[in-house]
Amino acid sequence: MTELGKSSVKKWERTDTIGKGKRAAKWLKEAAGDLIFPIRCALCDEIIPFDRRKEGICDRCRPRIRYIREPFCMRCGRQLGKDQEEYCEDCSRREHVFAQNVTLYDYGSVADSLFRFKYRGRQEYAAFYGRELYEEYREWLEARKPEALVPVPCHSSRRRQRGYNQAELLAESLSAVSGIPVKRDLIQRSRKTGPQKNLTLRERQNNLKKAFKICQNDVKLNTIVIIDDIYTTGSTMDAMAEELHRNGVRKIYGMALASGRGV
Repeated sequence: MTELGKSSVKKWERTDTIGKGKRAAKWLKEAAGDLIFPIRCALCDEIIPFDRRKEGICDRCRPRIRYIREPFCMRCGRQLGKDQEEYCEDCSRREHVFAQNVTLYDYGSVADSLFRFKYRGRQEYAAFYGRELYEEYREWLEARKPEALVPVPCHSSRRRQRGYNQAELLAESLSAVSGIPVKRDLIQRSRKTGPQKNLTLRERQNNLKKAFKICQNDVKLNTIVIIDDIYTTGSTMDAMAEELHRNGVRKIYGMALASGRGV
């Protein structure tokens, strides 16, 4: 072998050694991070083995998730029974302001997970949820070409109490994998509303009257997707869509993690 050839081999060996060293250092850093801040399963909250951390869910819990599958309501995204046609009972009786909403999970299968995400500080679940939404609805998003993801805002007092807005975390996670920007300052919750859970449809609608306000004078958006964690009656999404329509946004869609009867 010529001197030039030997030099090239040595250079390659040094580069390969440096590369292996960097990979080993990265692995050790990640392993140390997992020891201090272990990755937990988004469903059961148990620690995930190091070699499965990127999944965000343990192998035992994956089969427990119930996804919304066809047939589902073409307006709100709820799961339909086999004997139902295009719309659920609720959407057959009334019109929505938003064009269409899609949901990912049946609420019952992820209720505990969503509770921890929303009220117990498990903000790290957002990364798993965002990836799941994108994998399931990538083609749906590409077909609608939204210019922005708009998380459902929470009132400033509630945000201070909780420390974060779970819908905003979800939107940011979906944005990271889809490339669609998040507009978190487009609309705000200008009035503190009471809990919606135990209210009738009419009470929900009254509770949300004038609850949202556009923050910008000139909204230059044509198509947006509202992001929320749970879809119930659609009253929140309708109230937001009404204010957005009033300020020039023409096409308004929704995307929620979960929906189900009795939520």
